[in-house]
Amino acid sequence: MTDVEHEPGSVPARPEGTGPAGTDRHGAAGLDDVRTAAARLGPLAVVTPLQRNDRLSERLGAEVYLKREDLQAVRSYKIRGAFNFIASLDPEALLPGVVCASAGNHAQGVAWSCRHLGVRGAVFLPRRTPRQKVARIRALAGDLVDVRFAGDSFDDAFAAAMAHAESTGAIVVPTFDHPLTVAGQGTIALEVVDQLGTPPDAIVVPIGGGGLVAGIAIALDGLGAATEVVGVQPAGAPAMVRSLEAGHPVVIDIADDFVDGAVVRKPGALTFAVVQELVHHIEVVDEGRVCTELLALYQDDGIVAEPAGALSVAALDQLAPKLDGRRVVCVLSGGNNDVARYDEIIERSLVHQGLKHYFIVAFPQQPGALRRFLDECLGPTDDIVLFEYMKKNDREFGPALVGIELASRDDLGPLVERISGSGLDVQKVQPDSPVFHLLV
Repeated sequence: MTDVEHEPGSVPARPEGTGPAGTDRHGAAGLDDVRTAAARLGPLAVVTPLQRNDRLSERLGAEVYLKREDLQAVRSYKIRGAFNFIASLDPEALLPGVVCASAGNHAQGVAWSCRHLGVRGAVFLPRRTPRQKVARIRALAGDLVDVRFAGDSFDDAFAAAMAHAESTGAIVVPTFDHPLTVAGQGTIALEVVDQLGTPPDAIVVPIGGGGLVAGIAIALDGLGAATEVVGVQPAGAPAMVRSLEAGHPVVIDIADDFVDGAVVRKPGALTFAVVQELVHHIEVVDEGRVCTELLALYQDDGIVAEPAGALSVAALDQLAPKLDGRRVVCVLSGGNNDVARYDEIIERSLVHQGLKHYFIVAFPQQPGALRRFLDECLGPTDDIVLFEYMKKNDREFGPALVGIELASRDDLGPLVERISGSGLDVQKVQPDSPVFHLLV
């Protein structure tokens, strides 16, 4: 594998020169397991719509469909794998209950499944889980499931869930790395083929731990479909990409946990094997691009997606050269987004589009200094959206943090030229600086 940095791009998942491998080689599940899961889920009305999206189809010159897993009862696909796993267990084995760790969506799937099956459970969440997800879990769980918090990451929550299982005998419901979980998620592929009447030319799937893409890839491979399976990861947490480069699952440091539903430090061993054999390549998408697409889905299509849910759609521009005239399905994996996050989503989107920039200006402590900056540096459509003195204890200069929003990204060059010619001491805050990460 070639090196892939933490930035947008792609990496092949299937080694060159190898075709689809039989599912018995990776030991995850097979088409029969996916069909069994579909039969198990059949009475529960979990089939979601497959909708053609005119906006994306026209923009890309392709037939783009959205598989609306955000419309599930728990607003994500996680209901499929969780229910399939729990429902397959012997009732006596379930007497001590079940337990899981989750960033939010898997916990909702477990809570919903426990309620429908009459099974007691406990879910462990990182303390930073969005409030909207926590509220939904509690609403779905009723009195059967305890909601608990442990640490600041999924790994912390997982460790607590394991300790709970050891002390109580509760059965751990795997988040992604189990054949039953993978088979449950794979039912999405069967629905897509049934709804289209034929396999799509390509299917774009978000990847965290890999359970969703593994299930879909296994199902399509079992059907003998020629569908190109494309995975998508956020640039700040490309665990599967790093593992493919290493040739085995590896632990990564999380650079950005914004796309919380797709952030894991290490993919599953089982799911890694499936991805390595059956997934064609993986796109890596910048979080700002995800935010831009989140806003477009909301404003143009009336779809409330969560960051991980928008990953597949956010990758389409990078895939555009390959999509012309093809029939493409994007799995919109979830819609559990907290309205309180939209300020951050807008901010990240503006920065990504080159429409918002930050500067540190050392203003002379004399009358008219700010007016001079406004008159000499700002263009007619430039707008100051943040102005904050960083300190005022210097008798000659007072540095201020200034945020400027532009009408067009092309306005940045003229703005920088005017600043350079003003004689003021102005420094642009670069996106890789610690100050910038405190702002965004």
